[in-house]
Amino acid sequence: MYYFITIVGLLLITALLLRRLHENRRQDSPLKRRGILNISEQITLMRLQAVLPRHTILAHVSFDALLTTKYAHTRRKYQGLVADFVVLDQQHQVLAIIEIADESYVNRLHQKHYQDSLLELAGYRVLRYSSIPTEQELRENLVPDLFEPLSPYAMTPTAIPPAERVMKYNVLTAKSS
Repeated sequence: MYYFITIVGLLLITALLLRRLHENRRQDSPLKRRGILNISEQITLMRLQAVLPRHTILAHVSFDALLTTKYAHTRRKYQGLVADFVVLDQQHQVLAIIEIADESYVNRLHQKHYQDSLLELAGYRVLRYSSIPTEQELRENLVPDLFEPLSPYAMTPTAIPPAERVMKYNVLTAKSS
């Protein structure tokens, strides 16, 4: 009799577990197209192309494409981060990284400052705009750099010495932890 009750109990438990597993199995939803750029990004891209017609403008560039590091724990700090726009010169070198504040900008101000600091420590020039930049603002911030004579220091990615960059990075990581 006890064997019968034990077997029935095990069968009931197995049936309930199988039912629960079947219910938890998720189905994929249908895939749909989505816009690559929102309206403010579209306007900014058109203005960047108008101001810099001979330059390449890239949108939504992963920090993994812009930064590299020797250690995986450092790489994890910027994985998943994306720059809004990257301006490349005729030699395909990064001239500037353009960031546009979005609707949730106020909520992520600390994160945006951290992102800008990472890029600047790597030697990139970051231009952040609180709204869609006008063509005039873009000209003032980008075009004068195109005609500056190259100095020996202009060939290096940044004027910050490497030791000082590491020190600033360590300060940033301590704040973000």
